[in-house]
Amino acid sequence: MGWIKVQPFTAQTANLLAYREWWIGRAEDWRLYTVRSGHEQGKSLVAKLDDCEDRNAAAKLRGRQVAVAREALPRLQADEFYWVDLIGLKVMNGERQDLGVVTRVLETGANEVLVVEGESERLIPFIAEVVRQVDLQSGVIRVDWGADY
Repeated sequence: MGWIKVQPFTAQTANLLAYREWWIGRAEDWRLYTVRSGHEQGKSLVAKLDDCEDRNAAAKLRGRQVAVAREALPRLQADEFYWVDLIGLKVMNGERQDLGVVTRVLETGANEVLVVEGESERLIPFIAEVVRQVDLQSGVIRVDWGADY
């Protein structure tokens, strides 16, 4: 059988199994697969996909990423954001100083942290006391964070 093992980047390991179609690939090479079945196995998932009939087919998917279509994701509240939407946004503080651009988001357990690359790398907690506004339209996150932090 062509079962694959997946390390999901979801809040709960099993959340990925709620989606019946996965895009699997990397760079410009992505393909849509239908998930026949799957289950948790420790901190990962194992899944059986259509068109993945044996271990050779499964081996060809090793090292690739799994994604779901944005349209399949739950709608967000006004003050919620998907991490992917934060990547690439400019970060400005109250003094209108450009602190850099969000390159990734880290989950620390207590809260998420924006990794901001500019003159230096900054780790800015993604909490209400620090993040004043996320404006996806203008591509800016406004923060209460000193340039010297």
